[in-house]
Amino acid sequence: MAQQPRLKLNDGTTIPQLGFGVWQVPPETTADIVGEALRTGYVSIDTAEGYRNERGVGDAVQNGDIGRDQLYITSKLRNGAHGYDDAMRAFDQTMAELQLDVLDLFLIHWPLPKQGKYLEAWKALVEMQKSGRVRSIGVSNFNPDHLERIIGETGVVPAVNQIELHPTFQQRAARDFHARHNIVIESWSPLGQGQDLNDPGIAEIARKHGKTPAQVIIRWHLDQGLVVIPKSVTPSRIRENFAVLDFKLDAEDLQRIAALDDPKGRIGSDPAVADHRF
Repeated sequence: MAQQPRLKLNDGTTIPQLGFGVWQVPPETTADIVGEALRTGYVSIDTAEGYRNERGVGDAVQNGDIGRDQLYITSKLRNGAHGYDDAMRAFDQTMAELQLDVLDLFLIHWPLPKQGKYLEAWKALVEMQKSGRVRSIGVSNFNPDHLERIIGETGVVPAVNQIELHPTFQQRAARDFHARHNIVIESWSPLGQGQDLNDPGIAEIARKHGKTPAQVIIRWHLDQGLVVIPKSVTPSRIRENFAVLDFKLDAEDLQRIAALDDPKGRIGSDPAVADHRF
């Protein structure tokens, strides 16, 4: 199996560049699906309190054959727990569900600016890291103004920001900001929730390399220096999404994909106004 690439974070740790996401994976099947991913070769699993499937991830980790020191587990703070004490209690529950002593990465799931408590939540995460219960801390769906506020108030720069990013919504301005602050970007909905798979240019690139459109897009994320966490509940596609470490896109491929960018191509919620309740 090809060596899995890792990216260095600004806190000195590293993160696998290719991971497995479990958004919308039913809780009752999560352990089996994650077990399949681990057997395929994934060592990084991304879950969240709001997904309600942390227990299944924990069960798969406990029952698998891969040592804990080889795995990288990420979870995210639920939106209803942004107060400092609430965040601490929510993290305790996450650790109980995952059945872990130390978490590799914990993120604030959404900034929820209308709620106005994400700074309190960030201060809680800073304390979690100081106490040694989590190795790295970061955020998800934070815009540059949200990032500037938490950095300015605490002096602690998130290691990771997980944002919507795919070929038809490439977030170039945000990527420039993150590069200046040495924040690694992790792409969610990396295939554009399947929409980007239908692009004829990507299909042509796939034929050129003897790969599928999904493999081309996942490889594009890797070649862009992004962390990518494709999700599937189908064993064959779980394996397909992992089989991207044996080729690279060339300059012409990258230029064609760059041309697909649409600043209005967002599929998910806009973090500036999102007010999810979970």
